Amino acid sequence: MVDLQNNQAFKDLGIQLLSISPDTADAWRAEGGKLGISSPMLSDTGNAVWLQYGTVDWMMATNEPGHTFILVDETGKVEWVRDYGAAENGGLMYVTPEELVPLLEEHLGGP
Repeated sequence: MVDLQNNQAFKDLGIQLLSISPDTADAWRAEGGKLGISSPMLSDTGNAVWLQYGTVDWMMATNEPGHTFILVDETGKVEWVRDYGAAENGGLMYVTPEELVPLLEEHLGGP
């Protein structure tokens, strides 16, 4: 989150970054503050938002959302998904902006 929110190439995409987690708002506030996260963070303690987007396939073994990036258009339609936490995608816990930005640019039709 911190690297994406501070990356100029990502900012230039004009995408609103939002992090969603089943963690409580207090936990988000504490962790986000420690890390310097300034983009919006949503506490989705019952996973209602996560499940609304049909992303149950990307739940981790703990029944929590994984490290998944979802591009949602202005109508709420899921336009692009990449689950980096999935074994077939390397089981990554971190993705650099340098890897993510070109994929998003390609999906959006170029830089």
